[in-house]
Amino acid sequence: MPPSVDSHVAAFTELDARTFHDLLRLRIDVFVVEQSCPYPELDGRDVEPGTRHLWLTRDGAVLAYLRILADPAGVARIGRVVVAPAARGAGLAGALMTGALAEVGERPCVLEAQTHLVAFYAGHGFAVDGPGYVEDGIPHTPMRRNPN
Repeated sequence: MPPSVDSHVAAFTELDARTFHDLLRLRIDVFVVEQSCPYPELDGRDVEPGTRHLWLTRDGAVLAYLRILADPAGVARIGRVVVAPAARGAGLAGALMTGALAEVGERPCVLEAQTHLVAFYAGHGFAVDGPGYVEDGIPHTPMRRNPN
């Protein structure tokens, strides 16, 4: 973990309103505004009992975020991986993924990588798991990590 960065993990019911606002603000600022993808960011999955929210802060400001969903058959799904523009290049995405995989444990895990990030996720044990596709104008690649 980079110095002076705090790591957090919580279920939806453990999030206070301000924290949830700040997490959503980062997701919307990057996925909807920066990447020009108008889509319904609130998809209902944030509030599911099996969902875990992971985020990194410095002095209370949200720097990076992801969520882990509980998909059927015991599969974990990592999604909404995001780093604030001003915090990029500091290793925060890697730190977040390390924390997420510790949370996932020995369960199989899937994600839908933006294709330019396939090598990043491969470095965390994920392998391409199907043909690429385009979503909201951005190429994506399905990936999977099986337990050791």
